Amino acid sequence: MDIFIQVVFPVLLVFLIGFFVQKWKKIDIKAVSTVAIYIMTPSLVFRTFYYSEINLQALYMIIFSILLLFSLIIINKVYAKLKKYDRATESGLILSTAFMNAGNYGAPIILFAYGEEAFAYSVIFLVLQSIIMNCFGVYYAARGKAGVSIAFREVLKMPATYAVILGLLLKVFSYSVPPNLMLTVDIIAEAAIPTVMIILGMQLARIEWGNFEWGKVSYATVVRLLVSPLIAVGITFMLPLDPLIAKVLIVSAAMPSAATIVMYAVQFDAKPKLVSSTTLITTMLSIITITSLLWILG
Repeated sequence: MDIFIQVVFPVLLVFLIGFFVQKWKKIDIKAVSTVAIYIMTPSLVFRTFYYSEINLQALYMIIFSILLLFSLIIINKVYAKLKKYDRATESGLILSTAFMNAGNYGAPIILFAYGEEAFAYSVIFLVLQSIIMNCFGVYYAARGKAGVSIAFREVLKMPATYAVILGLLLKVFSYSVPPNLMLTVDIIAEAAIPTVMIILGMQLARIEWGNFEWGKVSYATVVRLLVSPLIAVGITFMLPLDPLIAKVLIVSAAMPSAATIVMYAVQFDAKPKLVSSTTLITTMLSIITITSLLWILG
């Protein structure tokens, strides 16, 4: 109960604020998201890469992300084949299970649970997941309608990509950003996480209840909340990861379905109802599963 009160409940409370404000005021989420995506998140990402030590552990995080992604894709492909689902349904299941909400859910949970050092690792993982979603997420959402070029363009349109490059370049060349300028970055970066948390609550408020494909949603929920962290545990045993980074990656892997993926599913008509309903159900049930996982990990 202490873990729920001290870690999960504060995060849940921010989601609820966004949820009820959206129900009450019907705010234009796109406008708020644009500010978060193009200003706040790049500032947070730049600050993280500017200050963080990029070493072999970062490479292991990349390997972890790739192994986890392909493990989940293979599981979905085998399941879809056994159930004789069509390609659209297979894509919907992959979108629902292979991409986790590492940003507006995972990062704040890790911050509350493990502190600032772990939070820096979670931001690096957030960037990796954003790139993966903008490549593989777009591909599986747009199969047959678009190609690799669209996925590549999505990555180039992501401001966080350039924030990573700039942060790393300044670090490599040992350039010190003037204190007053860095203070501006810090102020904006501090607003990123609470803003994206509120946005998630607002996005959940727009998902409509009813007519869920419960068989598929149940399968996707089990894979996202239970199978994914189990695979993550196995991968962390294979890699020589720092214990704190291993915890960050396991907890991140246990996050509910990514809200960003819902936009791709809607845009390319890749089973949007299945993807959005799975996002809603996994987010609700994650209150129990994340609390339990944090207790197990310690």
